[in-house]
Amino acid sequence: MNAKSAKFQLSFLKPGFFKTWLFFGLWRLAVFLPYTGLLVLGKLIGLALFKLPTHRKHIAKRNIELCFAELDSQQQAVLLRDNFISMGIAIMELGMAWWWSKRRFSKLLQFEGLDNLRRFKGKGVILLSIHHTTLEVGAAAIAMVAERDGMYRAHGNPVYDYLQIKGRLHKSSDNSRLYERRDVRGTMKALKAGRTVWYAPDQDYGIKQGVFAPFFGIQAATVYATARLAEKTGAVVVPFTHVRLPDNQGYKISVHPALENFPVGDDIADATRINRLVEQFIRVQPDQYLWAHRRFKTRPAGEADFYTKIQ
Repeated sequence: MNAKSAKFQLSFLKPGFFKTWLFFGLWRLAVFLPYTGLLVLGKLIGLALFKLPTHRKHIAKRNIELCFAELDSQQQAVLLRDNFISMGIAIMELGMAWWWSKRRFSKLLQFEGLDNLRRFKGKGVILLSIHHTTLEVGAAAIAMVAERDGMYRAHGNPVYDYLQIKGRLHKSSDNSRLYERRDVRGTMKALKAGRTVWYAPDQDYGIKQGVFAPFFGIQAATVYATARLAEKTGAVVVPFTHVRLPDNQGYKISVHPALENFPVGDDIADATRINRLVEQFIRVQPDQYLWAHRRFKTRPAGEADFYTKIQ
């Protein structure tokens, strides 16, 4: 699906979608603020969310405890608080990525390693990302310097889904496309045609299309699609990262060298390598990772749920 194929429908104006339009309207007004103002507003939103005893807060706290057991409880608490601040700022960053002009947005971007991507022009590339809270910034930034397709999860609200598609392709070329997460055939076709496809394999999608592989020393359900896509299409895997810089400096967008000798044909070995890479990227800026996702929700037989609250 490209931006032009996402059509506005009169049904979007039904009264049932009024709250959605109001929410997006206020959100879009907010991003007219200067960058420093957006950071402050995002921080306040994050701190407000941090104060609430939500299920997502419990999940993030538990993930940090599991993945950073070497930290004491006070250090873990600081990381959790900083993570919620980062998630609050991410709400503002999504608006920037979707609605800011390319000229305004580009002033905040610092690129490195673009030759690691450009050298594969005409060849299929799996642009391997992770779920940093700056995900929308990274996707929009790379779209401004290289034609890339993306994978996304369709939203149940059709108005939200329409605005999501338009926003995520706003800074892309007219030829760029989005593939629904389950559209494996479309993704493979794009890679075989020599296209670059953004892909993030660092969430728990169950074990039906994955294996258990170590992640921060814990067995985690890990999709094997990265290796399978590379093997079946001949695409190279090029990792890239996107982090928010301190002191209002903007964002560092880094394209890393392509993975060598990948895949090796062993699902567990390939998944372990990907998880190790994800770990490495997380440790660069752990407060900016999406810890609110239940990364360890699928457990090996006989293991208890990590996220059950102790009463």
